[in-house]
Amino acid sequence: MCGVLWGLRGSEKMSAVLVRGEAWSKIPDDLYIPPDALEVILEEFAGPLDLLLYLIRRDNIDVLDIPMAEVTRQYMVYVEIMKAIKLELAADYLVMAAMLAEIKSRMLLPRPASSPEEEADPRAELVRRLLEYERYQAACENLDKRVRVGRELFLPEIPMEARSLERPLPTVSLEDLLSALRVVLQREEAFAHHRIMREPLSVRERMTRILEKIHSDGFTEFSGLFEIGEGKRGVVVTFLAILELVRESLVMLVQNEPFAPIHLKAAA
Repeated sequence: MCGVLWGLRGSEKMSAVLVRGEAWSKIPDDLYIPPDALEVILEEFAGPLDLLLYLIRRDNIDVLDIPMAEVTRQYMVYVEIMKAIKLELAADYLVMAAMLAEIKSRMLLPRPASSPEEEADPRAELVRRLLEYERYQAACENLDKRVRVGRELFLPEIPMEARSLERPLPTVSLEDLLSALRVVLQREEAFAHHRIMREPLSVRERMTRILEKIHSDGFTEFSGLFEIGEGKRGVVVTFLAILELVRESLVMLVQNEPFAPIHLKAAA
C-alpha cells in the first residue's frame, strides 16, 4: 500500500487519498503498525570500538589518557539503550565496559612489591586495538568514496538487433580425413578375429550403399558409414568409395572446427 493520510485533531475529517486506485478517508480498523516501524535511531555504531572512537573524537580525548570512569558510564548508558532495542548486541558493549573498568582498577590499585617482573601498561592493548580499528575505518571510508558501478557510475546497455550471420564451413584437409580413418582402423582392430573368409567387395556397390544412407538435408557422421564386422577390407573399400563420391562431387565433407568429427552430406 502506498499513500499518506493527513489527519486533524478531534472529530475533523481526514483528507482522502488514493491507495491502489481506491479513495480512503479514514484509517482502517484492522491496520497493524509494527512497533519498529516508527523507531528512529540517530546514532548507530558498528561495535564497541566504534563507540569508543566516537567518544574520543567528540570530547577530544587523548588516547593514552582516557577517562575510564566517564567513558564506562557512557557505555553503560548505551548498553541500557541497546537492551531495549537488541539484547544480543548489548553483550558486546557490556564486555567493553567491563574491560574499561578492569583497566581503571589495575591503574588505581598498587602493584605488589613481591612481583619481580614489571607489569605492562594495562592501556597498551586497548590503544593498539583502537589504533588498528581506526586504520581499518579510514581505509573503508576511502574505499566508500571511490566511484562505484551501480551507485555513481552506470554502464550503458544498448540493445542490438539479432542478426543472422552466415559463416562458411571450413574445408576438410587430407590430414583430417586420414586422422579420422586412423581412428576407425584402431577401432576395427579391437574387433578383429582370426576367421579367414573371402567376400567379394565392390567399390561401386559400396558407393550406392553410401548414397542410400546420406541425404542432402542432413549430415551423416564419417565413422557411421563403416561396418565393424567387415574387417579391414571393408574399411578400405568404404573409404575408397567415399573418396570416389567426393571426386565425382556427389558427396560433400564438412567439419565444423579443427579436430572435430567429419560429416558427409549429399550434394544438392
